[in-house]
Amino acid sequence: MVKTIKKDTMHAAGIDIGIYTTDFKNEFISLTDIAKYRSIQPSITVHNWLRGRDIVEFLGLWESLHNPDFKLIDFDKFKEDAGSNAFVFSIKEWTEQLGAIGLLTKSGRYGGGIYAHIDIAFEFASWISPEFKLYLIKDYQRLKSDESSRLSLDWNLNREISKLNYRIHTDAIKEYLIMPDLTPEQISYQYASEADMLNVALFGMTARQWRDENPEKRGNIRDNADLRHLLILANMESYNAILIEQGKPMSERIVLLRSLAVQQMKTLSEISLDNLPK
Repeated sequence: MVKTIKKDTMHAAGIDIGIYTTDFKNEFISLTDIAKYRSIQPSITVHNWLRGRDIVEFLGLWESLHNPDFKLIDFDKFKEDAGSNAFVFSIKEWTEQLGAIGLLTKSGRYGGGIYAHIDIAFEFASWISPEFKLYLIKDYQRLKSDESSRLSLDWNLNREISKLNYRIHTDAIKEYLIMPDLTPEQISYQYASEADMLNVALFGMTARQWRDENPEKRGNIRDNADLRHLLILANMESYNAILIEQGKPMSERIVLLRSLAVQQMKTLSEISLDNLPK
């Protein structure tokens, strides 16, 4: 049994269809739910589909293309009986003995059943009904579009948070670091110096160094940062404002900020951003 870490539900032709992912890359759709479009005994329908020799060969081809640990020699023996009246497709044998990854089972009253990678699930849906397959694909595309919109919203939200924290940061610089007798050029340089100190602490380089290394990219180093870096940057800016108020010199602050960045990146790398409160 594969441990799942994210669950969604699609709705195709009035039927709720479960979808899981274990790594946010490969998604598994419930064959049991798909089969409900045709049968009141969906488990039997799924196993009848899996018994076909052409389906077994399709599953074997999929595994050979996507799974380097798939046991091809054992698969040749497995498919010898496929399609015969006595043949029964065992998902347990398929996964445990052959090392297959395209099918999995989930127990439980709600959400339990037989699941397959989306490539395999769409093939099964086509066998159930070409019309239903189109409904399924359409709703899957809607689900992916919604996810993309949420990710875009999260990115923009955190970018705005970063901008707000930058204002707090610059206000602290103005009040505690910039003396009245500095020229405008010196004031501008002081801001740039503090900003680049954060860039070095988080990204390991200044904005100028990043631009020299990435001439083909639009925007600046922060515009091209991912969500994790933007979240950490927002925290660093607030923390740096506090350190400035405490009168700590830049040489001490950059060490403390780097330590904060490393600690928070380690924490964020161990969790999914989808699980963070919106």
